[in-house]
Amino acid sequence: MGDVVDSRALLPALAALPGHLFWRAQARVAAALADVLPAGVDIHEYAALLALAGGVTRSQKSLAETIGVSRTTMVKVAAHLSAQGLVERVRNPDDRRSYALTRTPDGAAAARAWKRHADELERSITASFTTPERAEMHRMLARVAEVDLAPDVPVPLQESTGFLITRIHARMHREFVAALAPLDLMPAHFGALIALQSLGPVSQVQLSRSLGVSGAHVVQVVDDLEARGLLERRRRSSDRRSQVLHLHDGVGDVLAQGSELAQKVAEQRLGVLPLRQQRRLLALLRRFVTAQ
Repeated sequence: MGDVVDSRALLPALAALPGHLFWRAQARVAAALADVLPAGVDIHEYAALLALAGGVTRSQKSLAETIGVSRTTMVKVAAHLSAQGLVERVRNPDDRRSYALTRTPDGAAAARAWKRHADELERSITASFTTPERAEMHRMLARVAEVDLAPDVPVPLQESTGFLITRIHARMHREFVAALAPLDLMPAHFGALIALQSLGPVSQVQLSRSLGVSGAHVVQVVDDLEARGLLERRRRSSDRRSQVLHLHDGVGDVLAQGSELAQKVAEQRLGVLPLRQQRRLLALLRRFVTAQ
């Protein structure tokens, strides 16, 4: 999960942004992975074993595309599965520079044993929902994620709320990074500016809580924004040991442009749903993030 923390607080100004909601939702999934999965069980390895069911042999590249991980991650996953004897890894006959993987009988047994942990993860992250609400949210997530899923994604992954949230977030994040590039901003910068516009002058600690990120991450974000001339740290007159963050004049124009770009990315990704369902999905995501 990196610099994201499993905070359940959700600032209203950020709760209105679909990109932020998916970012916070995937952070909650990542936190649950750390809490629910026992040592020795890796969700990416489990996904790879599922994708190798039925005795098929597949390249690492195709596996990475199917389960939605980077090739770098797939290299690590394949190496660890091979070291445990859960897959057989050989040079790909069609491309000697890459490897092909086949699930071993021990790998099939591991996939069966790990399923109960994956099921527990799903129960954990959707515990605050009724059964009809779980089904409703899953249907909408599946519709949004459909365009980005390989046709051979294993059924257990297609049925996983956590998997769908993670995939949608990854796509939206990439698109928003590209959209913000002309403004020389990253999504984390934009979120911090939105939060500060809503909160007014606050400390870095308050900002980190509102964003749901670590203090160290906020320091880096604030450093970047201060270097851009978009905000400044000021000492409190009542306590010179503490600092408060103040937005500079002109930030409103940057935020207006960033908000327009964020809306376009959200419309592009969620536009497969009718407007009523889009609103319903965002409402359910807010509850998912806050566990209410």
